Amino acid sequence: MAAVIPEVNFSDLSRSGGEVLDKVSNSPARAVRVRRRDVADDDLVLMTESRARDEHEVMSATTRLFVAMMRDNDRARSLLMDVLPTAFPWVRFLPREDVQAFVVELVQTLDAAEDLDQNPAPVLQVITEWRNTAHVHADPELKALLTAEGEDAGPVEPPRER
Repeated sequence: MAAVIPEVNFSDLSRSGGEVLDKVSNSPARAVRVRRRDVADDDLVLMTESRARDEHEVMSATTRLFVAMMRDNDRARSLLMDVLPTAFPWVRFLPREDVQAFVVELVQTLDAAEDLDQNPAPVLQVITEWRNTAHVHADPELKALLTAEGEDAGPVEPPRER
């Protein structure tokens, strides 16, 4: 079970910063969620530097282990194909060759993202793009529309800067 992260309001940081820091130190997660008033703004998480370092180390070790297993172990790759629908249920809508392509791209991107100090953006992009592809395969009308023969309208101009 995940540790419950205490919550504070953003204004508490300036009004009673010492109390907020005590909450960080006394929290099992060594973190607090800082709620922001404007719904459009994401809440923040304030954590100790050692906790951030620990999380980075755990993610790095997990990624390296996973990538090494996928690279060097046929049994691990086969097992991943079996459990993938549990982690990503939408892969059930992809053709088998697309599921395999997703796995290859995901592992390669995880490996490359590790070299970018675990920047999650490239990994999230791969997952989002493949999920969108699954949406197309799940909707017969959309798939027919997108795969229909059509006329090439030629090159598209890049969008103008605003």
